[in-house]
Amino acid sequence: MITVIIPIYNEQKAIRETLNQVKNTMSGKDFEIICVNDGSKDQSLKILNSISDITIINHPYNMGYGASLKSGIKKANGEWILITDADGTYPIKDIPKLLKYTDKYDMVVGSRVGKNVNIPFLRRPAKFFLNTLASMLSPVKVPDLNSGLRVFKKSIAFEFMNLFPSGFSFTSTITLACLSNDYTVKYVPINYYHRKGNSTINPIKDFIGFTTLIFKVIMYFKPLRFFLLPSLFLLFTGFLFSIYQIIAFKDIADLSIILILSGLQIGFIGFIADLIVRSRRK
Repeated sequence: MITVIIPIYNEQKAIRETLNQVKNTMSGKDFEIICVNDGSKDQSLKILNSISDITIINHPYNMGYGASLKSGIKKANGEWILITDADGTYPIKDIPKLLKYTDKYDMVVGSRVGKNVNIPFLRRPAKFFLNTLASMLSPVKVPDLNSGLRVFKKSIAFEFMNLFPSGFSFTSTITLACLSNDYTVKYVPINYYHRKGNSTINPIKDFIGFTTLIFKVIMYFKPLRFFLLPSLFLLFTGFLFSIYQIIAFKDIADLSIILILSGLQIGFIGFIADLIVRSRRK
């Protein structure tokens, strides 16, 4: 069974159409739809109450995107969780493209790299930076870190439930958590349309939050991957500078020693942290 979870916050312009598309696309499958109204101030809740065959969770006030998904997951009956947005941005008709891979992968993500991708221009540099950073710190390339159209096993969501934030970083967290713990992830190219209504994302605030989150999650699961690069850089720089000092001045400057010792200390911290993580998993 598949549980479709749709977080909703002031989405009166698109919610009815989105739900109709979901029902048509999922027709013939064993599924349920859970709509989480996250304290909407428009007519979203009224519209939801007029639609049949859905389960409604109503937050008394706005708690956040991640909090809405967590509420839906806790109430879900399906073994698989499928999430999408209610603003008309994701191609609901492409859901079957994701579902066909659930027999081989633990999570399937709709990657917004199709021919028709309408991501605001000002967000593209930040998106590129975050995807590149995540790819550097995770075992595989990450083409879309925080896509909101994906399907994953409910058991995985409960395994990492304590890590999921209440804000927009839910999708980034579950992506990094899966990749850091050897769960298989499949990326399927999809389009991304103009949203209906106003976005609640704060570009600067959320960019800083996403960047901080990447480092936190990687340090939580793969600390050695985080510490090893700066450790090797400092060691390599220190050794090169020492060689230069010996050749040029027949002596070693204090800076060379500081660089080498700093590199060793950072490396040891990474190894100790990695040992702690491994013992924790056992």
